[in-house]
Amino acid sequence: MSEKEIELSGAELQERPLSKEQKKKAMLKEILSNSLYLLVVLLLTLFIVRFVGQRTVVIGSSMEPTLSDTNNLIVDKISYRFRDPERFDIIVFPFEYKEDTYYIKRIIGLPGETVRIDEQGNIYINDVILDENYGAEVIQNPGIAYDGITLGNDEYFVLGDNRNNSSDSRNPAVGVIHSNEIIGRAWLRIFPFDEIGFIKHQ
Repeated sequence: MSEKEIELSGAELQERPLSKEQKKKAMLKEILSNSLYLLVVLLLTLFIVRFVGQRTVVIGSSMEPTLSDTNNLIVDKISYRFRDPERFDIIVFPFEYKEDTYYIKRIIGLPGETVRIDEQGNIYINDVILDENYGAEVIQNPGIAYDGITLGNDEYFVLGDNRNNSSDSRNPAVGVIHSNEIIGRAWLRIFPFDEIGFIKHQ
């Protein structure tokens, strides 16, 4: 048999159609491969959402001008596993009295500190006025912080940047936030697209 005939015979073998059994095996292999791929993606997504970060949508104006209504954020859920929250961090936590409702506020008071807000809207930490300029305007209602709030070993006092349009630790319904209630720290703004970037805390 000549070399040309051998080449033709090989081509004929390659073009020979697969049997039904071979097609079935190939299809099952493809289904198994795709299923395995989807399972890995699903497990990876669940891991990221549970332990690393999750998408959060800002609703309302309580954090303006820092964050605005409909801003889409990625919340970092892993940092606080290695360090404690710091003053001025913007955090996300659940609202106790409404299911699937989360608040986003800025940490003002740290564990062990006494936070007080006077009639002029000044914030005091352990009777020393706090040097900060995150508030959109002067606080008009000190709420329960008027008489001073002493924080426990795992408690944080939070405020919205839009101080006069924010339900925060001044409101008894919100109160102080315990460390185990903090879901994470605002990390990255992903929408609107012209404002994409990392969130500045301090």
